[in-house]
Amino acid sequence: MTKQSLPAVSILTKDTIEDFKTADKVVLVAYFDADDKESNSTFTTVAEKLRDSYLFGASNDAALAKSEDVTFPSVVLYKSFDEGKSVFTESFDAEAIEKFANTASIPLIGEVGPETYAGYMATGIPLAYIFAETEEERNTLSAALKPVAEKHRGTVSFATIDAKAFGAHAGNLNLKADKFPAFAIQDTVNNKKYPFDQDSEITEAAIGKFVSEFVEGKIEPSIKSEPIPEKQEGPVQIVVAYNYDEIVLDDSKDVLIEFYAPWCGHCKALAPKYDTLAELYAKAGLTDKVTIAKVDATMNDVPDEIQGFPTIKLYKAGDKKNPVTYSGSRSIEDLIKFVKENGKHGAEVTYEEETAEAQKPIVQSMAEQAAAATESAKSAASEAASEVTEAAKTAAEDVHDEL
Repeated sequence: MTKQSLPAVSILTKDTIEDFKTADKVVLVAYFDADDKESNSTFTTVAEKLRDSYLFGASNDAALAKSEDVTFPSVVLYKSFDEGKSVFTESFDAEAIEKFANTASIPLIGEVGPETYAGYMATGIPLAYIFAETEEERNTLSAALKPVAEKHRGTVSFATIDAKAFGAHAGNLNLKADKFPAFAIQDTVNNKKYPFDQDSEITEAAIGKFVSEFVEGKIEPSIKSEPIPEKQEGPVQIVVAYNYDEIVLDDSKDVLIEFYAPWCGHCKALAPKYDTLAELYAKAGLTDKVTIAKVDATMNDVPDEIQGFPTIKLYKAGDKKNPVTYSGSRSIEDLIKFVKENGKHGAEVTYEEETAEAQKPIVQSMAEQAAAATESAKSAASEAASEVTEAAKTAAEDVHDEL
């Protein structure tokens, strides 16, 4: 609220600069000539985009810039931790400045939690987690690994994480969730995990070697996967981590994939409709253009950021880097429309729902109708209770790579 109430860029002078530097945990100040309209516009663009996250200021005072050991045009990020400030040294480009802000604003060894997790993910830089159960142990490990973090600053971010509060997240990184301290690196862009051997001691030398080999591409990611099905039975293609690329990233096909969890009630309700959907494309002879697939996202590592279950995405033929997330109703008709409108092939099938009434005898006795009504009421009550249970379970156990 405070940031939004201020202008996107505050004009600073030698009389206001010192107070502005400490106005927030992180502030960014640009120094450029008053006639440099291009730098002014570039910095303002970044400020407008990131104003909810940081305070932005600017000065065209050459003497002030000199006192800060920078020349026109420059950007300095002032922070209340680590070395106190970072200077942007690349070309004055909006995208580069934004990346600099997101990276330099993170402590050398910070702390992962609900309030900071999104910030670490936004940097696009691999994140090294240091799991420990006590604050004392986290501080001890931070001090020990500080030289490693300094060596790889800007390439790998380091952060401690409270293993008592968020120990379950270790499982998302393919670590044992009951053995600490522990260390792992996550490729935040591709969602790949690199757990450090939990039977080995966490030392500066051991972690230094591990991180260097990660940066050099010498370590293979740990992949959690179910076995590849010996045979695809049924119209819905079963995807696991080991065959994910082969099926989902097949560039010739529009691939609709459901990320589900076995315990998810909504996933169970969708299953028969999803099977019917896949059958429609198979019967229409469109399996060379459209694949309907699903993956148990609790048992298989996937490169997608899954926020909840079920999540349905369409990977368009010829454009696999930009999947479209489905947000409509979970009806067969709407899913067909989604595939047609968002897929490269524009494939369409026809679905005519047979109502339950059409399958019943034309005449039912009064007794049969009463029995049916009673059974229907029991079923509805049971189903409602089941939905409440599943909803509570989903809220409590929603498993995905997020704190």
